[in-house]
Amino acid sequence: MLVMQNIRKDEDPGRMNETDLSRLGTEQSNPRSAGIDRLDTAGILGLINAEDQLVAGAVGAILPDITEAVDRIHQRMLTGGRLIYIGSGTSGRLGVLDAAECPPTYGTDPGEIMAIMAGGRGAVFRAVEGAEDDREQGRRDLAAVGLKPADSVLGIAASGRTPYVIGALEYANEIGALTISLSTVADAKIGRLAKVALAAVTGPEVVTGSTRMKSGTAQKLILNMLSTTLMIKRGKVYGNYMVDLRATNEKLRKRAQRTVMAITGVTEAEAWRLLEAADLHVKTAVAMHWLDSTATEARRRLAAVDGQLHRLAPDSIKGEPV
Repeated sequence: MLVMQNIRKDEDPGRMNETDLSRLGTEQSNPRSAGIDRLDTAGILGLINAEDQLVAGAVGAILPDITEAVDRIHQRMLTGGRLIYIGSGTSGRLGVLDAAECPPTYGTDPGEIMAIMAGGRGAVFRAVEGAEDDREQGRRDLAAVGLKPADSVLGIAASGRTPYVIGALEYANEIGALTISLSTVADAKIGRLAKVALAAVTGPEVVTGSTRMKSGTAQKLILNMLSTTLMIKRGKVYGNYMVDLRATNEKLRKRAQRTVMAITGVTEAEAWRLLEAADLHVKTAVAMHWLDSTATEARRRLAAVDGQLHRLAPDSIKGEPV
């Protein structure tokens, strides 16, 4: 049964609704898991797995919205704009995770895709209760990183009503930045504030209100899709290989070597020779082989084609899958 709240004349209905969870799909009791506490281990796991399989469909249903978000962010990044994730709790941590993985995977500068977490760095590892309720802090945190109109701000909140994220999106709109919301409920408050609203409606959780489950999975899928597609459009992938990765450990050095071999067909020894001459940069090493050039010349030629390696490919392999 839904319990309706009476609104006093001196209350702001918009702000009151930020804490009214009764209508949120993620806060409803899931009839399919009502008896989960009486199942054995296999039954619990099977039920969770069955619910998780609904998430991909919820994400697939909003692919046009994700497409719009990616294209608009990409255009701003071409002019020097940053992508800034901002959120709290599980949502904020997922933003931190996605941003943190872009520099080693795609060689981005840490400032290109960044994340702001309610409660600060410490809240990534230990919950800071109450941080998500500070609407003004969301504004202050964006101001602290020098938000500018060319930037894109993606506010993440499963419930779509987190005050910290609302404050951040309001401030971003005032600055003229692109605002995007990511929630897992319909008609989210943050969606009404954003220029592009992403709402993967995942429905009630297996454990009522535990949005680190299906909601968190949907958010992780969308952030993966969004940042990966941006990196592909920016030329950081050739075929389906990462060609801007930072080979900072043994595993990544081996991956870089295997990637050069796969793209060019050279031997293991030649791939390593090219990489050493290219400061372990895959894209440069491949371009050196194709152009029969020095690393300096390969970098110059890559810069001339905006880092799009396929534009330097020999005619014999242009347009063919790697």
